[in-house]
Amino acid sequence: MSEDPVVVLVTTPADRASEIASHLVQNRLAACVNIIPDIRSVFRWQENIEEDRECLLVIKSTRQSFEAVSLAVRENHPYTVPEIIALPIVDGYDGYLNWVRENVGSKAPEEVK
Repeated sequence: MSEDPVVVLVTTPADRASEIASHLVQNRLAACVNIIPDIRSVFRWQENIEEDRECLLVIKSTRQSFEAVSLAVRENHPYTVPEIIALPIVDGYDGYLNWVRENVGSKAPEEVK
C-alpha cells in the first residue's frame, strides 16, 4: 500500500454527512472532508430508476488508509450499498499533498518527518 494521497467520493443523506466527515477526520482517516450539499442523484436500484437528494463527501486521504475509510463509512452509513470510490491524485501542490500525508494515519503531524 502507498501513502499516495487519494480523493474518496461518498454520497450520503444530508443528516449523516457531518457525522461521517467528523468521524473520518477525528480518527485520522482523512485530512479533510468537503461536504457538498444538495446534489441530485439518479440511479438504478432494485430494477427501478430512483432519484434522491444527497450530499457528496469529498474525502482527502491516502491509498494506505482507503480500506479503513471504506470500513468506517460502511459502519456509519445508512445505505445497504454506499458509494465509496477512490480516485488517484495525478498531480497537485506538494505542500497540500504533504499536509494530507501528515494528517492521515497514527502519527500526529509534529511526529511526521
